[in-house]
Amino acid sequence: MSPFEISVRFFLQLAVVLLVCRLVSALARRAGQPPVVGEMIAGVVLGPSLFGLVFPAAQAWIFPQSSRAVLLPVAQLGLALYMFTVGLEFRVDMVKSRWRAATAVSISGIAAPFVLGCLVAVGLVQAGGFFGASVSLGAAMPYLGAAMAITAFPMLARIISERKLTGTPEGTLALAAGAIDDAAAWGVLAVVLAGLSGDVSKAGWAIGGGLAFVVVLKLAKPLLARVGRHWERSADDRGASLGSVLVLLMLSAWFTDWIGLYAVFGAFFFGMAMPRGPFVDHVRALIEPLTTKLLLPLFFIYSGLNTRFDLLTSGWLWMVALAVFVAAVLGKAGACYAAARLSGESHRVALGVGALMNARGLMELIIINIGLERGIITPALFSIMVFMAIATTLMATPLFNRVQKLRE
Repeated sequence: MSPFEISVRFFLQLAVVLLVCRLVSALARRAGQPPVVGEMIAGVVLGPSLFGLVFPAAQAWIFPQSSRAVLLPVAQLGLALYMFTVGLEFRVDMVKSRWRAATAVSISGIAAPFVLGCLVAVGLVQAGGFFGASVSLGAAMPYLGAAMAITAFPMLARIISERKLTGTPEGTLALAAGAIDDAAAWGVLAVVLAGLSGDVSKAGWAIGGGLAFVVVLKLAKPLLARVGRHWERSADDRGASLGSVLVLLMLSAWFTDWIGLYAVFGAFFFGMAMPRGPFVDHVRALIEPLTTKLLLPLFFIYSGLNTRFDLLTSGWLWMVALAVFVAAVLGKAGACYAAARLSGESHRVALGVGALMNARGLMELIIINIGLERGIITPALFSIMVFMAIATTLMATPLFNRVQKLRE
């Protein structure tokens, strides 16, 4: 397809995506799931697992392979903008007041599933057919451990926002621990990829660059406060201030992507660094509606186009899928619950945190897509991990709703 044909097809794709997302989200809402879960399912519906299976010619015409070069950057833009608004709403004061619990939950939420993932990797390497032929046990173990330890950070943030949990103990605790968990998981992934490439310096660059980025944001707070004060002068200054923030946001997302971390972390931490006040409220009110209704659904669809459930064709593979699912739930939800309780949180809050942290969502799909593209895992293991990601995400909201009915 020519660039002109791809651009024309993009608008049709956008219309189809928005329509299907609205329909599936409405059904999800009736089933007690948040709209974000419906959008995740809509991505799978429009992908090869359903639409491509029933109407392969139509699916290939609407979503040709060549058009994904346009879908990906627009999807990344939507995700970065949304995570920026989540960062704007993030209450650092709540994290500080619960820092001990957040640290304990994040460490437990990383360590337990990581260890279980390493143990599962040992069995899968011995069984054969789940990892690439050139992937050693030393590379397979940390990769699967990181994949099991990941949290659906963007989805977790959106569930917390949609359920009005941003300022609650369980919402703040889960969001803080989820951010730390995913940053650590991406750091491990960087080490694994560096090991496969034979260049360990790439991992050091990713981790060191991320830490330096956080320090720079902290030092830049006076400059960001000055941008907010400039916004209050006139209508023209308001437009200039918003433009300055968007430039800094794009640079933040670019930098964290460039050093080997994911763009969402640059966007989220930049949002956190913005001084609170009328300017931040204005920016969020402008960006959030268009992002959630127009751009963010493309991220779900792009991930769904790479998802295939038709690869799970034998009882043995479903047994492996069940074992991975059980290990994921016990390692994440169980460990986070125990850590929260030991940190002094109530039984209800600890259960709520465990239920929210257990969701993997599209961050899981991202990390396993990287593994598939790099030849670390085979399509069979990829499909198993997709099943685990969707199952743990679907169970998050019903479990959390049930927990909320418990007494302290």
